[in-house]
Amino acid sequence: MTPDVSILIVNYNVKDYLLQCLRSIEASSPGVSYEVVVVDNASVDQSISELKPDFPTVNWIQLEENVGFGRGNNRGLEECRGRYVLFLNPDTIIAQDTLEAMVRFMDEHADVGMAGCKVLNPDGTFQLACRRGLPTPWASFCKLSGLQSLFPKSKLFARYNLTYLPIDATYEVDVLIGAFMIAPTSLMKELGGFDPDFFMYGEDVDLCYRVKKAGKKVMYTHQTSIIHFKGESTRRSSINEVKVFYDAMEIFARKHFSRSRLFLAMMKAGIVGRAMVERVLRHAGSIVMIAADILSILIALLCATAVRFDGPFGFPPYAYPLVLFVVPFVIVMSLISVGEYVEYRPTIRRSIVGLLVGFFFLSALTYFFKDFAFSRGVVLMTIGFSAVLMSITRGLASAYRGLRGRDRSRNIIVVGRTSQAESIIRSLRQAEHRKAHVLGVVSVDPYSDSTFAQAPILGTMAVLDRIVRDVHADEVILADASVSRAEAMTVMQRCAGTVSRFHIATEYSDIVTARIINDVAGVEPTVALAPLQTFRNRVIKRLFDIVCSLVVLPFSVLRLSLGSTKARQAFTRWLSVLRGDSSVVGLYPDDKQRPWNKVGILSLVQLSDLAQLDTHAIEQLNDYYVDYFTIALDVDILFKHLIGQQRGKYGS
Repeated sequence: MTPDVSILIVNYNVKDYLLQCLRSIEASSPGVSYEVVVVDNASVDQSISELKPDFPTVNWIQLEENVGFGRGNNRGLEECRGRYVLFLNPDTIIAQDTLEAMVRFMDEHADVGMAGCKVLNPDGTFQLACRRGLPTPWASFCKLSGLQSLFPKSKLFARYNLTYLPIDATYEVDVLIGAFMIAPTSLMKELGGFDPDFFMYGEDVDLCYRVKKAGKKVMYTHQTSIIHFKGESTRRSSINEVKVFYDAMEIFARKHFSRSRLFLAMMKAGIVGRAMVERVLRHAGSIVMIAADILSILIALLCATAVRFDGPFGFPPYAYPLVLFVVPFVIVMSLISVGEYVEYRPTIRRSIVGLLVGFFFLSALTYFFKDFAFSRGVVLMTIGFSAVLMSITRGLASAYRGLRGRDRSRNIIVVGRTSQAESIIRSLRQAEHRKAHVLGVVSVDPYSDSTFAQAPILGTMAVLDRIVRDVHADEVILADASVSRAEAMTVMQRCAGTVSRFHIATEYSDIVTARIINDVAGVEPTVALAPLQTFRNRVIKRLFDIVCSLVVLPFSVLRLSLGSTKARQAFTRWLSVLRGDSSVVGLYPDDKQRPWNKVGILSLVQLSDLAQLDTHAIEQLNDYYVDYFTIALDVDILFKHLIGQQRGKYGS
């Protein structure tokens, strides 16, 4: 007997969601006959082995590798026998009437080639992506640039997500969400299913577009609804979903609009614009503080000038507006050089140190530019007034954070499934039950359970940065002793730009101590940044690499023109340094992951006889370089290598 509908699900590491999805299917009304086909994309959470005994009628297909959403569905489509096929995500819950309503809708509309229903978020809000317009050049640009968000009711700007159309109505659309799409099985097989060129994202757009090109309608109906826990599979994988999404859009554009240079240009412009906005928002706190400091410096400069010269603009006319740019620039760069804004949370103590550095730089500049040596007293007063104003702004910022956090719970993620992690979770719930909300646990290793210590498992360490951003975590507690400090620092670097604090703690008292020190000093005592993770050291090292490569490259070009056999190899290496792919002085290649992992033309390892060094010795020397880096160490290694090469001690 032919089923009315074949429910096709592609699963990847969401066993707990798949379980509730299958249960919702079982609980649906028996008005239609159905079969369920589950394709597992090489999950590591034992999805099939643990769920198969509870659902013996499901057709389980185990793949040996993650082939992506489209290819996985195509494999399952081969097994589908129903009149219709329902492409359904595992992180969904269907309503009791969903199957019956959608089959009836398809039976009553023979001209429909694809249909979708109302898709809701877990909180009951409408999920915009469930019905969309075609990503034309203009629609894509408005979506990616944020114009749609500014004008959601405009037909001109909101064509991508159709936010100007009613939710509770039935109408024709261009695109449906891949999480829920029903179509005649024969049509899907005739079209060849999903395009395998799309790994994830974009394949639903492409399939809907091909359905319309085949002369069929794509319809959205409000007659039933489902719940979609969006993004769970990608959160539990190491896939860079942003890159995959933009790659998918480019594949679609080149496939269907290859002749439209305007489409590709506008799409790329939108992507660049959106990326810039997201980057600014990610560092909004630092940007606001820099702006406040620049304003403080300008006010201090004008006040100091007024005191010294009886007017805020007492310098000679030729000094303006240059002096209004140079003074704030020098002082802000001095603040950055001591770690303000980019490395640590701004503090009064560190800002005063930065101001003193700025004073010495500004004083030194007056010796080189005599025409601007108006008054060192003005410089000194500017620094003094700036210190007062910056202390006020930092005090207000600290008070604001305190008032803001007084009535708000901290969102906390605990890393590890150890007894220490369980104890910390229990202590947080008991001691801070009104102030701490344990969002969930992140596992260091692959896992099969869905919860730990009565908290949901959110994913693995490999995707911790994505989890932190998705759930807006305020604190991350690393409670697994197997996580080394180097790994902790690498994770912190990946999470740069978030507001999360990181603590390495095996006891609750460690967390309390770390918070106190962090609030007072603005630093995290349990996780010290490696020297090469700090902004200033990265900038200094990059400048050192650029200067050295610009000096050496012309000689490499000259050797290349003279036909030197080693010239091409040398030119390639130094070009790599200039591009930033490698460094003049760096690490010798090994298999260990570190917070900073650039290979160098020269290294600490190469100062020894490589034949006498085993793998462990090489790793130790590389570790020393990362842990104790200074620019003086780079210069020392460079000179020792040059001297040793002259004496024939080291290889080239």
